[in-house]
Amino acid sequence: MPRTVSASETAPTRYAHHIRAHALTVRHGRRTAVDGIDLELGTGVHGLLGPNGAGKTTLIRTLATVLTPHSGDLELLGNARRSRGELRELRRRLGYLPQAFGHYRRFTVREFVEYMAWLKEVPRHRVADAVQHSIDRVDLTGRADDRMGSLSGGMLRRAGIAQAIVNDPDILLLDEPTVGLDPAQRMEFRTLLRDIGAQSCVLVSTHLVEDVGAACAGVVLMDEGRTVFAGHLDHLRAAGTGADPGDSDIERGYSALLRRHREGKAGAGR
Repeated sequence: MPRTVSASETAPTRYAHHIRAHALTVRHGRRTAVDGIDLELGTGVHGLLGPNGAGKTTLIRTLATVLTPHSGDLELLGNARRSRGELRELRRRLGYLPQAFGHYRRFTVREFVEYMAWLKEVPRHRVADAVQHSIDRVDLTGRADDRMGSLSGGMLRRAGIAQAIVNDPDILLLDEPTVGLDPAQRMEFRTLLRDIGAQSCVLVSTHLVEDVGAACAGVVLMDEGRTVFAGHLDHLRAAGTGADPGDSDIERGYSALLRRHREGKAGAGR
């Protein structure tokens, strides 16, 4: 049974866990992309790691209520029911940045973030301050009135992060958020994640192990739709040895856990 991430070292919350999944299964046609995983995540910043095709994006999209599970249980912010009204209320409290997000090229950054605030039903009297605050937090203050179509890839990504946090979400889901960011911007982003994670549950899917090491207390490692590991970053570091490939303790732990998981599957198939 995979170990679950403990939030005991982080700030208190009114939920025992913001995200709770049991035997969660999600399919794309005949392919099972998420295969019966158990997961419990609370306040703090959690990294989601795994090779291409591991099921990370499918899991993020399911937690964001974009996809519907085929089977299993999923509880978000204490609510497992999914009526239209309950989904609407839940989405007000989620922040989500997909790998590729849509936008109107002629919108300015401010107009884009305002539009997303409206979709998330941020109270009208709070919108202006919420939009400015989120733009400031991603360091786009000087570009707030530039059109989205004029931005570089890194700036677009920061605008995407701004819309994800404009409603001050209880759960923040980010899929490859640092793509296109330069090293200085990535360091600033890690600081932002730690700040948000003091009060909210943040799940960051990334291929950049160093981002996980710098910003995350908990780690979820997936392979072929299953949870290989879920626990504290220190336990991931300790899983590897000098014989495992990687340039850091985290990379060696990542390699070791994937290898053991695949060896176990191969042995079970004999």
